[in-house]
Amino acid sequence: MKSKQKDRRVTPTRPEDERLPIGRSVTYGLQHVLTMYGGIIAVPLIVGTAAGLDPADVAVLIASALFIGGAATVLQSWGVPFFGSQLPLVQGVSFAGVATMLAILAGGGGLPAVFGAVLVAGLIGLVLAPFFAKVIHFFPPVVTGVVITTIGLTLMPVAANWAMGGNASADDYGSLANIGLAALTFVVVLLLSKVGIAAVSRLSILLAIVLGTVVALILGMADFSGVGDGPAVAVPSPFAFGMPTFEVAAIVSMTIVVLVTMTETTADILAVGEIVRTKVDSRRIADGLRADMLSSTVAPVFNSFTQTAFAQNVGLVAITGIKSRFVVSAGGVIMLVLGLLPVLGRVVAAVPTPVLGGAGVVLFGTVAASGIRTLAKVDYEGNMNLVIVASSLAFGMIPIVAPAFYDNFPAWFGTIFHSGISSAAVMAVLLNLVFNVLRAGNAPESSVMVARGARFVRPEHLEALEDGDYFQGGRLIDAGGKEVPIAALDQALDSSADRQS
Repeated sequence: MKSKQKDRRVTPTRPEDERLPIGRSVTYGLQHVLTMYGGIIAVPLIVGTAAGLDPADVAVLIASALFIGGAATVLQSWGVPFFGSQLPLVQGVSFAGVATMLAILAGGGGLPAVFGAVLVAGLIGLVLAPFFAKVIHFFPPVVTGVVITTIGLTLMPVAANWAMGGNASADDYGSLANIGLAALTFVVVLLLSKVGIAAVSRLSILLAIVLGTVVALILGMADFSGVGDGPAVAVPSPFAFGMPTFEVAAIVSMTIVVLVTMTETTADILAVGEIVRTKVDSRRIADGLRADMLSSTVAPVFNSFTQTAFAQNVGLVAITGIKSRFVVSAGGVIMLVLGLLPVLGRVVAAVPTPVLGGAGVVLFGTVAASGIRTLAKVDYEGNMNLVIVASSLAFGMIPIVAPAFYDNFPAWFGTIFHSGISSAAVMAVLLNLVFNVLRAGNAPESSVMVARGARFVRPEHLEALEDGDYFQGGRLIDAGGKEVPIAALDQALDSSADRQS
């Protein structure tokens, strides 16, 4: 009977459907939470401080962000009909809307206006999701490779900032102690990855963060004294900061932000699909975007903001090789618990930022490397793909190397293109349309940047050459300065047959 049951076991047809033991799923899920924790608490910290909230109210925003992020992660990775891409994607508060939310606060609307704008924009995104998903047809490898590479490159400043301490106003920001702690964590990740034990290698990020934190404690660079401050258990209260208000200008601005986050989420879905090596079609993207937008719509009810897929966790999937979406679902459950148990959240928050920076260097670099691997599959011979890649990558790097580049542009333009990911995605899609879809007007070898194939000479051609022969002006000249006729293959064969007869 047991053998029959064993025979009925079905191997998952998709890599992401693999189920691991509960213990391993929770451990790997915790690794995902630690990887994105700094990013998910950054937005409520910034917005809460700008809104003039006291520390207790900021803690409410953080707990709400964790609670909604956890629920959104479970919805995205586990999935229900029409909602969720069923891919190992971690959801959290989008950083793309920070500037817009700060502008709404500066306009006097307060948090209720921010929450009202997020709610309406989320509903608009929910309606647009299936139409937006059709862009899959405009994302061939030359586009997805650019976008994935840009995701990794745009995250590197985040890792560097973490490695320096995370707080630019702190006295020890950029100190050798902070950078040294980050470097130690980085080296530990590499050493553990080298270990011949697969389980240790896959947990290299989590173990390195733990070891880095222990070292920081020994050196007095970690502070867990605040863990006991505040309540141990707290359930997010709906509309804790008052009922939302609706301002037209705020809604329009936030709708643009939602379009940007949908672009980023689409890019992340394509990226993780490439890494997991699973099929991603327009329907799957639509389901993922609907989960994204439903979470964004519900978020303001529980005092949080627009949700999006976290790019840094895409790198974790690539570096660990753990492709199971249920692992990420376990991470979502952990986030839900952290949102309900602020004391546990405070423990995780006490992990020194430089430790996260050291791990982030490997994670984010892995994302960029995955994009480069995709670009290696692109055909560059006799077409303009090299121009598409070069221009799109450069365009995506502009807001990274020069953050103030778009400051004097219209607000809506800056909102879209201030994100390097969105900039690269828009440029790559447009250039692919111009050069690869709308081929009218394209000419062979129309640019000096058109890639050419490798040069080669057949062995039989070399056998026909003699010492002293050389090419000049397209002619073959022998050692005596006389031109050697270049005959077509059939003429050469006829000449050879005549000599033999």
